[in-house]
Amino acid sequence: MKARIAQNEIDNSIFAGLIKTDGILYRSGIDHKLLELIKLRVAQINSCAYCLDMHYKEAEHLGETPQRLYSLSAWKETPYYSELEQAVLAYTEAITNVNRAHFEPELMAALEKYFNKDQIALITLAISQINTWTRLNIAFGTVPGGYVVGQYA
Repeated sequence: MKARIAQNEIDNSIFAGLIKTDGILYRSGIDHKLLELIKLRVAQINSCAYCLDMHYKEAEHLGETPQRLYSLSAWKETPYYSELEQAVLAYTEAITNVNRAHFEPELMAALEKYFNKDQIALITLAISQINTWTRLNIAFGTVPGGYVVGQYA
């Protein structure tokens, strides 16, 4: 496979805002394992092979178990995720698929049990951010498989 647009073929400054936002998210205090679950779930929904490879590896590096990672697409059917994680995953799916269904107020109410408004805003930003990255990687045809944990740290 060959990328349609390789990262070294374009001006990296186009990624500067995204990279700065990633830094804000990692310094936000939101649990990094939770952020990786969000990213992996969005990558599954959007079928981004590069992001699946990256975020599976990053989550596993942070201590996520293979069982929780390979079961993520069926999270509603498993006992592996806490109520907090279930609330975040439901919200992640709703925001990622916002064009497919009406946004239900119950999603926000579920998050408010665990997070304040600033944290919910950061989680929403994390969901939006990974949706942007998946779309770029899909459009550019970024080749999966070679990601090394911490490569972009």
